[in-house]
Amino acid sequence: MKHKPGWPIGICSWSLGHDLSEVAACLRKLHVRHVHLAVGGSTKAQLGMAKSPDWTITCAMVNFPQENYSTLESIRRTGGIVPDRSWPANRRRFIKACNAAKHLQAPYISMHAGFLDHGNKAAAGKFYRRMRDLADIALNRGLTLLMETGQETAADMRKFLVDMDHPALGINFDPANMILYGKGNPVKAVKTLGPWIRHVHIKDAKKSKKRGEWGAEVPWGKGEVDGKAFLRGLRAAGFKGAFAIEREAGSNRMGDIKSALKILGKS
Repeated sequence: MKHKPGWPIGICSWSLGHDLSEVAACLRKLHVRHVHLAVGGSTKAQLGMAKSPDWTITCAMVNFPQENYSTLESIRRTGGIVPDRSWPANRRRFIKACNAAKHLQAPYISMHAGFLDHGNKAAAGKFYRRMRDLADIALNRGLTLLMETGQETAADMRKFLVDMDHPALGINFDPANMILYGKGNPVKAVKTLGPWIRHVHIKDAKKSKKRGEWGAEVPWGKGEVDGKAFLRGLRAAGFKGAFAIEREAGSNRMGDIKSALKILGKS
């Protein structure tokens, strides 16, 4: 399914469940043939099922077991590649995920890298070294590593990408995350990060009224992203990748995804 500007529209597999046969059935019901596929911890049997002629994998995704999203403070401490104790296991998990992505002929592997703090020179240096290591691993497998937006401001992300100047680093842009984490206006962020945006999540949110607390994820078009301005910004930035609708909350995910597909079809 495509909307007028021609960007392919897919679904994040984890929005539909963890059983790939269930994911495939949902995609058929939705008449969608593109998927952002979770591959972290995948078995050989799952990879065999994932290599399906019924869909195109626009991006693979790896998460990390130690991550705790219960509060903003807990994910700051446990997110991505930052925790030292988890780093060796996470590096192995990333390699396995890259091997899976290569096997499935996905062009990208995405992840939340964790909180980047340029104000802490030692912590930032460690973050840079670990990300260069992972980007090199992705590059050696013909992949581009996409960092998902939200856990840092657009300015911090841009500084990092300019400093790194790595051919296998890009962005999976999630506009809702910037609102959920309180990291800025996603439409303005597209202008800042446009040259690195390779893949986009369609997800909406409302910011928290209390400082330091999570915002709330809501169906596309019901939050503060300003979808029309967001799409205009992507066009202006020359975005040529794919969309993946992500819905991680709510009691009617299929209905919310159908609504997002309908809205995008009119955009």
